[in-house]
Amino acid sequence: MEIEVGAQQVSSGAGDSPKRFGLRSSIQTNFGEDYVFQIVSKDDQSLMGVSLSTNVVKFYSPATGQYFGECRGHSGTINEISLADGLDSNLLHSCSSDGTIRVWDVRTFQQVAMIGAGSSQEVFSLSVGGAGNNLLAGGCEAQVHIWDRRNQKRIASLEESHMDDVTQVRFVPGHQNTLVTASVDGLICVFDTASDINEDDHLESVLNVGTSIGKVGFFGETSQQLWCLTHIETLSLWDWKNAEAGAHFHDARSAASASWKMENVDYFVDCHYSKEDNALWVIGGTNSGSLGYFPVSYRAAAPAIGSPQAVLQGGHTGVVRSVLPVSCMRSGPGRGGGIFGWTGGEDGRLCCWSSHESSAEVNRSWVSSELAVKSRRSRQNRHSPY
Repeated sequence: MEIEVGAQQVSSGAGDSPKRFGLRSSIQTNFGEDYVFQIVSKDDQSLMGVSLSTNVVKFYSPATGQYFGECRGHSGTINEISLADGLDSNLLHSCSSDGTIRVWDVRTFQQVAMIGAGSSQEVFSLSVGGAGNNLLAGGCEAQVHIWDRRNQKRIASLEESHMDDVTQVRFVPGHQNTLVTASVDGLICVFDTASDINEDDHLESVLNVGTSIGKVGFFGETSQQLWCLTHIETLSLWDWKNAEAGAHFHDARSAASASWKMENVDYFVDCHYSKEDNALWVIGGTNSGSLGYFPVSYRAAAPAIGSPQAVLQGGHTGVVRSVLPVSCMRSGPGRGGGIFGWTGGEDGRLCCWSSHESSAEVNRSWVSSELAVKSRRSRQNRHSPY
């Protein structure tokens, strides 16, 4: 159970010497049929939150895997969680198909606030930003709602820009007043939230991806560029500030599959950007649980997806839903020592990957004593959120 860095690599500025990793430990989070949706962590890596398909968020130590506690309250699928930073570093936000955004104190695991999006509304995504991080945006059914976090009052509802479910809302890092939204309708909208927000005066640009959008994120030294993964597993790159299209990988899975000797890439989990190396990776997975970090050569005359610089294999037995790089991974898969990161998936497992080949903890698998594990049965009609 190892991570292998390929001998043939696209240079990312991180050096091309091969580096091997191992499965440090794994935690079985499930009580039966539940699985991991998302993993997030505090900036100081002292705590990570894990959302499960049982509508619960559990908390662990990224360094040791120790179980700390859990938050319960949502009555529907938890679609996204986010740990705040700065003065609000002890707060976790969660949004759900039950139509609420809830705020939790991770020191006590108690709910401290709840915001309702409206009757029969599902909330698919959330983001905190704006001046002083005082705004909270929620992506709903063809609508984007914005609240003032200080008093939980709704200050804007954007109802005309999207025609279908809004799967992503993101305030841009380093551009605190810029809000990017993405939808099943294939559109990415860019809003200025600096003053009173309305679609007539504050919709700055619209990018047409052309197919249902699953996930977006930012890269580049000033976060001016945007990556977009779709529900049909395409990858496209954009300059959101100038509303310009960059590289489009319409057959990204085939390109990634052709670059390694393992089974075909079935889906993409996420993208990872290293600001230190100015390098971008797309993370692809297989239905059997393997993952690859594929470098995206987007500055070249002919953009390409290269051979994987890291392969995570042997930890999971099903689809991987979330990848959390920890501190040593911030600069990319070829650097650093210690813990590489955490992954979670539909097998209900959290896997911790280590870069210490000789570590006594490599290949050690354990189950948290606070969790009761039942025998697993075949899943029927699994929920597949955005």
